[in-house]
Amino acid sequence: MDTMQIIGYVFIIIAFARLLAELFERLGYPGFLGEITAGMILSAVLVNMPRDQMSLLAELGLFFLMISAGLEITPEELHYAGKTTLPLYAVTYLAMFLVTLPFTGWTVSSDNIIAAAILSTASAPIVLRLKRFFGEDFLHVALSYAVISEVMSLFIVYIMIRIHESPGDYTPIASSILKDAIFIGGLMYVNYLIGIKDKVRIIRFLRRLKSDEAVFGLFMVFSTSLAFVSEEIGMHFSIGGFLAGLMMHSDLVGTKQYDRLTTIVSGVTYGIFAPIFFAWRGINFETELSFVVVEFFLVVYVVRLVLSSAIVRKKDVSTSLVRGAGIASFGVLGLLVGEIGFVSGVLSEHMYAMASLASILGIFTSATLGRTIKGIKEKGRGLLSEAI
Repeated sequence: MDTMQIIGYVFIIIAFARLLAELFERLGYPGFLGEITAGMILSAVLVNMPRDQMSLLAELGLFFLMISAGLEITPEELHYAGKTTLPLYAVTYLAMFLVTLPFTGWTVSSDNIIAAAILSTASAPIVLRLKRFFGEDFLHVALSYAVISEVMSLFIVYIMIRIHESPGDYTPIASSILKDAIFIGGLMYVNYLIGIKDKVRIIRFLRRLKSDEAVFGLFMVFSTSLAFVSEEIGMHFSIGGFLAGLMMHSDLVGTKQYDRLTTIVSGVTYGIFAPIFFAWRGINFETELSFVVVEFFLVVYVVRLVLSSAIVRKKDVSTSLVRGAGIASFGVLGLLVGEIGFVSGVLSEHMYAMASLASILGIFTSATLGRTIKGIKEKGRGLLSEAI
């Protein structure tokens, strides 16, 4: 397949994905749901697409999405919110692990471990869309949960792959976990030291750069370097991108440079690579429709919503429900984790199909719940105004 044919496929995917994203936005849903739907439709049409090239572009999309997630939150906010979100994630993961047991014949295997990780994730785009319902004070907690759950799901699936590759030998796994901890801990410590001693020097250096492209170029060198290191030590490369975004907060690089950076990253991510990533998840979406699958989703979602709403509750029931829906919004990254697990042989086809459908339905359900509560609140305010 020549270069122009590949470019043609890329153009079709981006154009159709953005078209459906706009349609979904007008309906009150996050645009990425439209992009996933576009992928599902295109999977039946573009049967001869260059899969290797599209897969590479989709991986770049994940890389930029993780960078964007890192830029949304500072290390201090992640540390502060982590006091709430880490226990919440642990409880949620345990609940999802227990929920999967009846559907795997009450046997514990990699199916339960990976499926629980997929079903415990939260969707950052859904969280951002629902923030007007639960307020800015909870936003960083919800975003922190989304980030922690996504990173942990990638970590868990790669640990299970290593166990599968070397059964009974846990030395490489322990060594890999130690390297991961040293890498992440070392980066956070360096970020802390630089923030104290060299913050002013960094801001002055960046101000001397004459163009936004120069700032973006330096950041891409930094982020890709961390991505390569992440991949080499056994973590997913996108975690390196997230760490790069996390370190490049406005307190370190200055508000002006931070704004320049986020503007370019946002344009590249959501204009080019994110539509390809989400559409590719739709193209590779695999599920099975049966009573058991629907029952599985209903049990999973009700447990997650009730559990999350109870832990992050407020006196206002509607706000508690929306907070719970934000935490229980699943996530597109779960589809990627399921795909990695299935291709690697550590996740069965049946559980992969059930977890994938639960992820998609969970995103739709949380978004719909948020819209419904918003409509009820607006209707109540309207009736109150008329009465007055």
